[in-house]
Amino acid sequence: MIHLKNVTKYYEVKGKRSYILKGATFSIPTGKNLGILGRNGAGKSTLLRMLGGIDFPNAGKIESNLRFSWPLGLVGGFQGSLTGKENVKFVCRFYGKTPGHIRTAVSFVKEFSELGDYFDMPIKTYSSGMKARLGFALSFAFNFDCYLIDEVLSVGDRAFRAKSAKAVKDLKGRSTIFLVSHDMNTLKKMCDAGVYLENGMLTYFDDIKDAVAAYQKD
Repeated sequence: MIHLKNVTKYYEVKGKRSYILKGATFSIPTGKNLGILGRNGAGKSTLLRMLGGIDFPNAGKIESNLRFSWPLGLVGGFQGSLTGKENVKFVCRFYGKTPGHIRTAVSFVKEFSELGDYFDMPIKTYSSGMKARLGFALSFAFNFDCYLIDEVLSVGDRAFRAKSAKAVKDLKGRSTIFLVSHDMNTLKKMCDAGVYLENGMLTYFDDIKDAVAAYQKD
């Protein structure tokens, strides 16, 4: 379970508080693939980071014992002067992986990301889409309880998008996903439940179709 207890999150904008959440309290059941819906600027990516323990509320707390991936699609975090391959090795060492696992991970990420020669070039030469593909591929070299996905299923050409969608579907039964997307059909295919974020208020729906209906109604 993930428990939000009186969670408040805001940013200071020109001396005023812009709220993402105001005193949100609810629980997300274990095993639910969760879609996160909201208008542009509502704070969906911020909420995703907080659920994964990567960002933190200004007040209240979020409790969970799950192992989360880094947010796929949010391209910060890579060391720009290192190559894609070197970044993969660095992350593997950070997570305490063995030399054998590192070699397997490097091979997998190179093939899955489809970066070609860029895999051996510095990250600072990558486009945002290339970084997203590298981060997506790297996350699947690890076993997480929950994968945080921020629009990355729309990255790349049709073949890469199809491969990415299949990789996410293959998680069923061993991991869950938290997905931010503006594509309602993707959300309904991938997710079981949903949360709708609007004006600092968060509404949880046990059925993703109800979350989509609420989003489209407003």
